[in-house]
Amino acid sequence: MLVINAESVHQSLNFNELVDALDETFSRPAGMPQRQVFSLDESSSHSDAFAVLPSWNDKTIAVKAFTYFPGNPQKDPQLASLYSKILIFSRATGEPQALVDGTSVTYWRTAAVSALGSRYLSREDSSKLLVCGSGNLASFMALAHASVRPITQITIWGRTEAKARATVELIRDQRPEIEVIYCDNLEASVRDADIISCATGSPAPLFPGEWVQAGTHTDFVGNHNHDRRECDSNLIQKSAVFVDSKINVFAEAGELLIPIEEGVFSLDEVKGELAQLCQSKVSARESAAQITLFKTVGTALSDLVGAQLVYAKMSQNSA
Repeated sequence: MLVINAESVHQSLNFNELVDALDETFSRPAGMPQRQVFSLDESSSHSDAFAVLPSWNDKTIAVKAFTYFPGNPQKDPQLASLYSKILIFSRATGEPQALVDGTSVTYWRTAAVSALGSRYLSREDSSKLLVCGSGNLASFMALAHASVRPITQITIWGRTEAKARATVELIRDQRPEIEVIYCDNLEASVRDADIISCATGSPAPLFPGEWVQAGTHTDFVGNHNHDRRECDSNLIQKSAVFVDSKINVFAEAGELLIPIEEGVFSLDEVKGELAQLCQSKVSARESAAQITLFKTVGTALSDLVGAQLVYAKMSQNSA
């Protein structure tokens, strides 16, 4: 059994291959039960947590386990908030194949899933991307979206200017042919964007939905709590809403659950989930003027795909 570290994951993956692999996998039958997230402190809904995400397809059985301890950086700057591992087995024999660093795979697959959603839901001529967030995931989100659409300008907004500007430089190094700029006017950037991708820890909407213009595709990945959200009810109401996985999003995402509590939205109004888009079972974007919204909380099957790709490449290299 191979033990694959984060460095090997980053060396093995690229977005062109990963997005295509996700598209192919989600277009075929697979097993993916609801992920299980356990609070380790019943007195708080935002406490330390442990989660288990199982899945399988015709080649691989996988389970990702992760811990989320949001107070770790305050305890010790060397500690991360999230630790994750993915264990994969052969579907043919059940033999263990690899233990893969799950944190690095999560960065790649989260961004790639959003890019796959954009491939179906954003306008094909989308050229201006706004990324809200300046954490570890931000550069992955930008680079993933730029792999599926003809992006000529990427704007980065963050609450901390220094972190946002550092993200700008990181993306410039990877895609020097694209104009990458720091956002100093969020309203103007939202109104001007073709695609808006949000990956923040914000508990409240980042901007009013009324700023989002006709034809825009929006993407929200940062929130995993029923009482928090990155977008407001106005945007949910005026968008064609899609999700990565109904069973997970309907249990966790405040972006949808809060408007439902307000009586202005219903789960029946969700147009479809990622697998249905990949299998052409639901319509994607219906017009150039339509506003589309893709909410993701993460799926075990996308973890499987990322780990499966890394294992295949590492196996070839060691042969």
